[in-house]
Amino acid sequence: MLDPWLTQRVLITVRTYPAPARKSIEVSCTAGITEDAKWIRLFPIPYRRLQQEQQFRKYEWVELQVHKAAGDSRPESYKPNLDSLHRLSDQLSTSRAWEARRQQLAPVQSHCFCCVLKEYKEGKAPTLGFFKPKIIHSVEIKPESPEWSPSDLSKLRQMSLFDEVPLVELEKIPYRFRYVFSCEEPSCPTHHLSCTDWEIMQLYRNCRRDYGLAWEEKFRHRAEFEIIHKYDTHFFVGNMHQYPQNWLLVGLFYPPYSTPQLRLL
Repeated sequence: MLDPWLTQRVLITVRTYPAPARKSIEVSCTAGITEDAKWIRLFPIPYRRLQQEQQFRKYEWVELQVHKAAGDSRPESYKPNLDSLHRLSDQLSTSRAWEARRQQLAPVQSHCFCCVLKEYKEGKAPTLGFFKPKIIHSVEIKPESPEWSPSDLSKLRQMSLFDEVPLVELEKIPYRFRYVFSCEEPSCPTHHLSCTDWEIMQLYRNCRRDYGLAWEEKFRHRAEFEIIHKYDTHFFVGNMHQYPQNWLLVGLFYPPYSTPQLRLL
């Protein structure tokens, strides 16, 4: 028997690039923080198929009904009642080096990714995390197939008489973007995490549209040089449902530094 629906107010902090889904055509992994400063993962959310007035942005508060996701052992995972979803506010301000956003995230911030992994293995940490890496070394760009597999394509093209299917079929991103970074822990082995953040994927699409074959230089300037040198970058991470030992970088938090930084570029 399913748990009853509960009403939650959630500050949205994470939205990944959509993936083909057997039951929903396409879905994004969406996560945020509840009013009592707890992580929550909302899945599935077919973002592009939401009503326009429901299409929230990151750092907006939303209200919706949820119940614990069946078949997903991760304690933060909840299934949303999409009919109940509505936006409560505009985006939190970016003034004063994103102070309002920093305040909301402070209760869930961890020391580093090494700590997130250690505490998760000990059963003391959630399956979502937020931290500031000590050093971001680079972004690795690995080519992948530019075409959906037949299985994924069939998911994207499924529909019923009542579906509102997006006019434009979901684009397959032909690259994997992976951040290489180190933690404050002296024993940190250096981490390589694939990034599924919607903004990074959209940055690639914009750079390819605007610069054609020269897209990588422009992409790296933003996603690598500026993220490393210009912003006070933090990472959102989450583990995978079917492979819980595997973690992904699911979002970036990149406010300006609150005080001037002396950095050797």
